[in-house]
Amino acid sequence: MNMERPAAREGLRHLAMQVLERHCRAAEALDWHDVDPALDDHLAAWRHDPPAEEARLARLAERLGLSDGEVLAAGLCLACDGDPHFARQVAKAQEPVGSSRPLVGLACALFGSLGLTPAGLAAGSGARSGLLLLGEEPAALPERSLSIGLSVSAALAGEFSPPPGVTPLAAQLVGFTATQLERLAAEAGWLASPGPRAFVLRTPSRREAIAGAELLGATLGLTPVSLAPEDLARHAVWLMAAGALPCLELALGPGGARRLPPLGAYDGPILCLLGTEGLVECGAPQREWSVPLPAEAERAALWRAAGLDDSAAATAARSYRQGAGRIAELAEQAGNLGGAESLGWASVSEAVRGGRSMLDGMAHKIHATILRDELVLPPDSLADLDLLLGRILNRGSLSEGLGAATRARYGAGVRALFAGDPGTGKTLAAHWLSTQTGLPLYRVDLAAMTSKWIGETEKNLSAVLDAAQHADVILLFDEADALFGKRTDVNDAHDRHANAQTNYLLQRIEDFEGVVILATNVRDNMDSAFARRLDLILQFPMPDPAARFALWRGHLGDGHRLSESELGALAVSVELTGGHIRNVVLAAAVRARLAERPIAMADVRAALDDEYGKLGRAAPVVGT
Repeated sequence: MNMERPAAREGLRHLAMQVLERHCRAAEALDWHDVDPALDDHLAAWRHDPPAEEARLARLAERLGLSDGEVLAAGLCLACDGDPHFARQVAKAQEPVGSSRPLVGLACALFGSLGLTPAGLAAGSGARSGLLLLGEEPAALPERSLSIGLSVSAALAGEFSPPPGVTPLAAQLVGFTATQLERLAAEAGWLASPGPRAFVLRTPSRREAIAGAELLGATLGLTPVSLAPEDLARHAVWLMAAGALPCLELALGPGGARRLPPLGAYDGPILCLLGTEGLVECGAPQREWSVPLPAEAERAALWRAAGLDDSAAATAARSYRQGAGRIAELAEQAGNLGGAESLGWASVSEAVRGGRSMLDGMAHKIHATILRDELVLPPDSLADLDLLLGRILNRGSLSEGLGAATRARYGAGVRALFAGDPGTGKTLAAHWLSTQTGLPLYRVDLAAMTSKWIGETEKNLSAVLDAAQHADVILLFDEADALFGKRTDVNDAHDRHANAQTNYLLQRIEDFEGVVILATNVRDNMDSAFARRLDLILQFPMPDPAARFALWRGHLGDGHRLSESELGALAVSVELTGGHIRNVVLAAAVRARLAERPIAMADVRAALDDEYGKLGRAAPVVGT
C-alpha cells in the first residue's frame, strides 16, 4: 500500500489529499512512518522547491519555523478552503462530528508519523503566530477545529485582501530629489536585512511620507499598508503572507514618546511615519531620517518635472521654500485651475495664494492686497518693513559668502515682533508683506492653541508650525503675549509648567524655518529672551496729526463731501488709530447710505460719539 513518492512540485495540498484518502480507506489509523518512509523526503523537497502557487506558504513556513507536521496541517486547511469536494471528504472522515474543517485529532492522526500531537500543535509556532487557528473551547483539544484565517488564506493564494484595521496607502505622486532618492535607496537596503527592523521617516508632509513609503515598498517588493501599532502582532502572519510593509502613522507632540508593543511573530521591516516631534522605540534595530528641504536648484528641478518651464521653475524655487510633497500638491492644484497645458508661474502663484494646505484646519487664512501707499507709517517704520521684506526674500541665500561661524548655525526662518497699540497697522503691515512676497498669510487662533491640559498647548503649536513650514506661509500670532509672555518666579506647579511652556516656545520659534510674525499691544509683556531670537522688532507708534490726516483721507476715499479743513480738524482733534478711524468711517457710511447721500461731517460726528462710547470716553469737539 506504499504511496508513490510524489514529485516535489506536486504540491502540499495534493499530498494532504492523498494522505486523507488513504486514511479514509484504512480500517484504523496507520503508522505512516513505517508505511510511507517517503513523506519526510517529500517535505524536504517541497521546502527546497515548492510549486509556484505554494511559494508564499513555503516562505512563511520558513519565517515562522513551522515543523513538517505543522506545514502539512496548514496544507490540509488550505485544501479544505480551496476544494469543496475535499472539504466533504474531511467531513466524512470525521463522522459523527461531521465538520468540514479538519479537527486537531484528524490532523494528528494523519501526520502523527511526523511527530504531530494535539498538545504540540496547540503550543507550536503555527498556533502561537496565529497562522493555525484553533476552535473555541469547551470542546476537547482533539475535537477543536483547525483553520487558517480568510485574509491569510487569500494572501497565500496570491490575493491581496487586507483584514479589518489594515488599509493600503493611497498612491501619492511626489518627485523626490536625486539626493533624497539615494538616501531612501540606502535605507531600503538596510531594511532588507533579515529580522525585524524599524525605520522612522520624519516629515511634516503626510503626502511626502506616504510617497516615501511607496518608494521603500517598491524597492523591497512590499505593499505599504497603514495599521495601528497594537495591531501589528495580531496581523503579523497576514503581513508576511501578503508581502505587506506595515506603516505606523504616529502623531506625537513635543516630548512625546511611544514604545511599540511586542511584534509577535512579525520579523520584517517596519516603517514609522512621524512629524518633527516625538520619539519612537521599537525594541528592534532602528534608524531614522528627517526629510530635508531641497536646495533651490533641487526645487527648480522638481518644478520642471511638474511641468513648469525653466524660467517659471526658477522663479517658483526662488520664491517658495517648499518640500517635494508641497510642490506636488501645488502643481496638482495649479493644474486643476487651468489645465496642465496652462501650468505656469501665474497658475502656481494663484495656487499658493488661494489653494488648500493642511494648515487650513489649524489657522485662519486672511487675504487682502495692500499697496505701499496704503501703509500710513513713519519713515523709520517703513524702512524697517523694507528690511524685513528683504530678509524674507533673501532668506534662502543670506548666509552665502559669510563666515563659517554664521553658515554653521544659520537657519532660514524669519521672526519679527510687531508692537503697538490696537489699530496702528500691525495686521495691515503683515498683509503688505504677504502681497509683496506672494506668501499666504495665516492668523493663528490662540483660543484653539491653548489648553488646560499639560503638554497640549505645545503639541498644538508644534502642529501649526510644522504645517506652516511645510506650506511656506507667513504665520501671524496676534496678541502673541498670551502665548509668549514673561516667565515668572516659581511659586507652585502652575508657574513651573508655564515657564516650561515658554521655554519650549522660545526654542521652537528659534528652530522654525518659516516666516512668523508675533504681534502684541504691549511689548513689555513679552519675555525678554525673545529679543535675541527675533530678526527684527518693529514699533508701530500712535499716528501723529499728519498721519491721521492721511488715514482719514485714505479711509473716506471719494464717497464723501468733507472739506479739506474738516479733514484737518478731524486729524488734529481726534486722536485715534487707523483701526478706530476705519470703524468711524464705516459707521458714518451706514448713516449716509440710509439717507441716500455721500458721507457728511454730521455722519462722522455721530459715528465718533459711538466709537468713543465703546472706549468709555467722551468724543472730542471737532471744529471746522
